[in-house]
Amino acid sequence: MSSTSPRVPYTRLAADAFKALLATSQAVHSASLEPGLLELVFLRVSQINGCGYCMDMHATALRKAGIEPRKLDTLPAWHESRFFDERERAALGWAEALTRLPDGAPSQAAFDALAPHFDEKGICDLSMAVAVINAWNRLGAGLLPPLP
Repeated sequence: MSSTSPRVPYTRLAADAFKALLATSQAVHSASLEPGLLELVFLRVSQINGCGYCMDMHATALRKAGIEPRKLDTLPAWHESRFFDERERAALGWAEALTRLPDGAPSQAAFDALAPHFDEKGICDLSMAVAVINAWNRLGAGLLPPLP
């Protein structure tokens, strides 16, 4: 579905909540995680959730940052791809586990995989990043803001 406006003008009708979510996003971007890793996590979660708006935004940001095209192309199959390092794999595994909560709480193994790559602050920042992109995905997939 292509449109020049969202299903409802949520940025206006829910302005306070929108501004708060935007502020939370800015805090996540200012936290301890490097921008490239955040963008990979945001893109992968957006792929899982089927949010075209967010997929476009984060894939564009990764391309502008110079990500290798083959890495971007294989993100949905990061488990099998040789283009992701262990830190990225731990982050992507955690992001998927937190996004797919209907499958149950994330496993202890997924959590334990973070320890060699993230301190407690990093784990908190990563978890907040996943929570924020999931919120944006619900708005993007549900209310269909137009692609830029």
